[in-house]
Amino acid sequence: QVQLVESGGGLGQAGGSLRLSCAASGRTFSSSFMGWFRQVPGKEREFVAAINRSGGSTFYADSVKGRFTISRDNAKNTVYLQMNSLKPEDTAVYYCAADPTGYYRSVGYNYWGQGTQVTVSS
Repeated sequence: QVQLVESGGGLGQAGGSLRLSCAASGRTFSSSFMGWFRQVPGKEREFVAAINRSGGSTFYADSVKGRFTISRDNAKNTVYLQMNSLKPEDTAVYYCAADPTGYYRSVGYNYWGQGTQVTVSS
């Protein structure tokens, strides 16, 4: 079992930055492939970014590439999402997830956090 708790959401301004954190507990964090997703009301949850177990490989949705950076600190059992150059369309509830059951860009992950709201004002 893995428990995930996101933090760091809130209100940001267009062009500004926010950093999300996802603290993991339970089984060994360093063995977990991690992802960030986001969802707005009425829409499907969408892939944002992912990172492999060592942190040596990262993956991004086209909509955030060059603006967002995913990273992890296995010593702290935490994965981060640094969000720069924010846009109003980045407004969503952001979720971290662990252990994909299939393709990492799909929502088929074994473990999910409760989500944190990010609102970007123009």
